[in-house]
Amino acid sequence: MAAAAEEEEGEGGKMAAGGGCCLRPFSCEQGLLSRPDGSAAFLQGDTSVLAGLYGPAEVKGSKELPDRTALEVLLRPKVGLPGVLERSREQQLRGSCEGVLLGVLHPRTAVTLVLQVLSDAGSLLSCCLNAACLGLLDAGLPLSSLFCGVTCALRPDGTIVLDPTTRQEQEACAVLTFAIASVERKVLMATAKGSCSVEEMQQCLAAAQRAADTIFQFYRDSVRRKYSKS
Repeated sequence: MAAAAEEEEGEGGKMAAGGGCCLRPFSCEQGLLSRPDGSAAFLQGDTSVLAGLYGPAEVKGSKELPDRTALEVLLRPKVGLPGVLERSREQQLRGSCEGVLLGVLHPRTAVTLVLQVLSDAGSLLSCCLNAACLGLLDAGLPLSSLFCGVTCALRPDGTIVLDPTTRQEQEACAVLTFAIASVERKVLMATAKGSCSVEEMQQCLAAAQRAADTIFQFYRDSVRRKYSKS
């Protein structure tokens, strides 16, 4: 399993001096499942998500789109049935994936991305985004760029915590998650819980874009290791 350790034990990372960033340890493994066309497990600290991707395949019923692939995203909680929160996150995840998936190359087909939450210790949405990107890569689907997810927690004293734990999210006055593309670090999706000023949101975005560089380098290293073994 490819792994990178960047962080203090079990806690999200504060902004480092000099504009750098630090994240919880993360690791991934691709091709874990045999039935999907692509699969990946992504671990951030103690938060982990398993992604399985099916397609492009034949579309059933009225879901067919004449000009592009129809993408469906299903988010499964660790226990119980999906609720309102999962449905909302499915839309956010689908929008992020559609922002980079070159669906015009496979019109009248369907792609289904299933994300199974294995453990949630904070920054779950960003972990889902990272697992989704690696699942798309493992399936060999055409992408205009890579993407990653970064969560920022804004503390009452104004400091920013990257990749926060559940406790840090609960103590924060605002929690923001960004989906960032590898090309020009464009923002594919942004969501916020809590209250913050425009200036604070911009500071969180800048921190997330810097942290994205670390994650994209990890993607490249992971894929390089995968194919160097085959």
